[in-house]
Amino acid sequence: MESVTHHSVSARTIRRRLQQSGLTTRRSLLGLPLTQNHRSLHRQWCDERRMWAAEWNEVVFTDESRICLQYHDRRIRVRRHRGDMMLKSCVIHRHSGPALGIMVWGSIGYHSRTPLVRIAGTLNSQRYISEVLESVVLPYLQGLATAIFQQDNARPHVTRIVQMFFVNHKIELLPWTSRSPDVLPIENMWSMVAQRLTQITPPASTADQLWQRVEAAWSAVPQEHIQSLFESLPRCVAAVISNNDVYSGY
Repeated sequence: MESVTHHSVSARTIRRRLQQSGLTTRRSLLGLPLTQNHRSLHRQWCDERRMWAAEWNEVVFTDESRICLQYHDRRIRVRRHRGDMMLKSCVIHRHSGPALGIMVWGSIGYHSRTPLVRIAGTLNSQRYISEVLESVVLPYLQGLATAIFQQDNARPHVTRIVQMFFVNHKIELLPWTSRSPDVLPIENMWSMVAQRLTQITPPASTADQLWQRVEAAWSAVPQEHIQSLFESLPRCVAAVISNNDVYSGY
């Protein structure tokens, strides 16, 4: 490589100088683009819960996730200083899209978790009620003294019949703002599941084999790891407020 001074500079020398200045190569953070409205609602949501502590332990966090046969190895790396993970230049925005794999639904609480539900095809509101809410959520919530149910704003979750289901069964809902994965601890749970899957070789060759592995990985995550995610939520909310509505870093 030739510098602007027309002197030859090796890539090794450049890497060494960058490391000496504190810039080390790191994996880029995956994040979702946020509009100003997203930021404002995200900040308002955190402001309203900035004093929560033990209250978080009553929340049941839920989510659907697509688990693919092929995993993103995150080989694209960035150079940054320590503490610069949240800078826009160090974040790769990702968008969901079709991929060969399976869709699963799960939920986590402070003391326990539900079994996973494998979702075949398109999940509509009626299937959400029959396959998830009636079959899994109701029995789970009935075993808890108190619970606040969290779900995102996906279309099957917010239809009138689903909202009436919650009213009829007296299920308290946690208001949710779109594109808020950094205050959704189940996102970290999916990451722990994926990490366990990547350690199994060879990779799953069929959707059924992948499902068996996902179920086993979900069950194998220690509950204390989930509890640590809940315990980090007050710090996460404070970080969102401190970072002026951008990603919390959790």
